[in-house]
Amino acid sequence: MSEHDPTLPAIDPSVASPIATIQACRRCLYDSRIPNISFDDTGMCSYCQLHDDMEGQYPTGDAGDRELARIVEEIKAAGKGKKYDCIVGVSGGCDSSFLVHKMVEYGLRPLAVHFDNTWNSPIATSNIYAVLDELDVDLETYVVDNKEYDDIYRSFMLSGVRDIEAPTDIGFMGVLYRSAEKHDIRYIIEGHSFRTEGVSPLGWLYMDGRYIRGVHEQFGRLPMATYPNMPFGKFVKWAAFSGIKRIRPLYYMDYQKEPTKKFLAERFGWEWYGGHHLENRFTAFYHSYFLPQRFGIDMRVLGYSALARSGQMTRAEGVEFLAEPPASDPEIIALVKKRLEFTDEEFTRVMESPHHTFRDYPTSKATFERLRPFFWAMYKLDRVPKSFYVKFCKPLPIS
Repeated sequence: MSEHDPTLPAIDPSVASPIATIQACRRCLYDSRIPNISFDDTGMCSYCQLHDDMEGQYPTGDAGDRELARIVEEIKAAGKGKKYDCIVGVSGGCDSSFLVHKMVEYGLRPLAVHFDNTWNSPIATSNIYAVLDELDVDLETYVVDNKEYDDIYRSFMLSGVRDIEAPTDIGFMGVLYRSAEKHDIRYIIEGHSFRTEGVSPLGWLYMDGRYIRGVHEQFGRLPMATYPNMPFGKFVKWAAFSGIKRIRPLYYMDYQKEPTKKFLAERFGWEWYGGHHLENRFTAFYHSYFLPQRFGIDMRVLGYSALARSGQMTRAEGVEFLAEPPASDPEIIALVKKRLEFTDEEFTRVMESPHHTFRDYPTSKATFERLRPFFWAMYKLDRVPKSFYVKFCKPLPIS
């Protein structure tokens, strides 16, 4: 297949080893420019095989219903005598909104927890309250200092790495663990679904608490005082010794986005915000502008590939959708410049500066790899997701 085949998604060749020709997966939208990819004799990629392995490990239908019922009873037993028996992280997005509804429907008593990095869209905030008020679910919100957080974002943009949303992912998980510890809750309910969100290519993105601190120490201007970082020691404490489990119920459900969005709108007056992860304005900038313009990465390929693998979209439909460039909002780009204190000229220099990776900064990656057997045991005990074990504890390809 020619490297000029128009059906191939736009992915920066610099994220993978140079190749003479580009091979596209026959089933999803990944191709040989994706890091750590391989193909079987039928032309199906290794990420599709991983998807199929997970399909067997996390069944839906009757088997999935039985496993969910078992998990629900386990959560109820652990929460007996407490005000809450589980935590659900909420963002105002489709997945977390639906999960809160399902947890209540199962008879659980969730505490909704939100990490407010001060970049929420008005729609996301409205969605959170619309769902939680209707379900009579308590909300605990952690708000980081906006100047401090903008300084962290600015630091990551100056560092030259792709991982500028790592602070939000680490902060969100840090808030969930802190809330679980504070309220003596043993179960964190997560809204990820590999059938709709996909499997992120190994080596595309990286995050850990030491990485956040290291980048900010080098480029930051303000002290990191309110940011809920998750240093390695605290992560091991929470994951291994606190008894807190992380559960992903959507893995056992026949979960489909379009019917779910319609249900949420009719049931709660919930509103769609235009795309996966776009409920947050900086995340919208990151997905629709920063990654495509700075690194040639279109993250929509993850979701479209997932939907193709799970039969919710054809590959041809995914190719057609991906052919349309990501829709970036000039107002959000202007907001990023203003809040991060970049002039137009400075912003252009940042967007055109040399690329760097997490390997250029202090991280805990080598420690995760040395403790690989330990984290394998933590995965088997539901203390960390399998995706964590694969991405953090195994060597990553150079990209």
